[in-house]
Amino acid sequence: MRVLALDTATEGCSVAIAVGDELIGRFVEMQRGHAERILDMVDAVLAEAGVALAALDGIAASIGPGSFTGVRIGVAVAQGLAFGAQLSVVPVTTLEALALAVLENGGDRALACLDARMGEVYWGCFAPDAVHGLIACGPPRVSTAAAVKLPEAKRFRGIGRGFSAYPLLATIPGMVVDPGAEQALPNAREIARIGILRLKSGAGRDPGELEPLYLRDNVALTEAERASK
Repeated sequence: MRVLALDTATEGCSVAIAVGDELIGRFVEMQRGHAERILDMVDAVLAEAGVALAALDGIAASIGPGSFTGVRIGVAVAQGLAFGAQLSVVPVTTLEALALAVLENGGDRALACLDARMGEVYWGCFAPDAVHGLIACGPPRVSTAAAVKLPEAKRFRGIGRGFSAYPLLATIPGMVVDPGAEQALPNAREIARIGILRLKSGAGRDPGELEPLYLRDNVALTEAERASK
């Protein structure tokens, strides 16, 4: 199976292509400019893999949560590519991508956290799943770090920059944060792996059905309030 994956939802701008068991990827950390960079990265991985866009089986698209602008860019690019090549898409969240990196390395449970700014984190809990790669232990959420609660009394491995922004998260009972995990960002490599499993299970959908996952719906009002202070 040949699957292209892309993510522009955070400071990490990444693209990957999975061709069978081989993964080819590009990752760059940047504060802005994702829209100008992402298509060149797509062309680069397709060229390295020797695969035409139309020869893909589908596109795994990061839908957030993350930066509002970044999420919109990623969804729009995935839709444009998929419409043009008549491909199915599968949505993958940034939290799922982070969690898979932990679960593939032997973790029983994962807590993925991203800095949502404004004193909050995006977070979700996950367990491994043989068919789907991972399964959510509850819905993805946005809250203060103090409001993050583990859904069960098990050992969780933490990952994502929410942990570096809010060290309080590492003190949750049962939480383990491996060195460097607090600096992790979502990567299209994990998104590609999840995408393969979902396409194989028949979860591909029309690109017009792809929708962003923002979690927070009051960002415009909050920014206006902040600007008025």
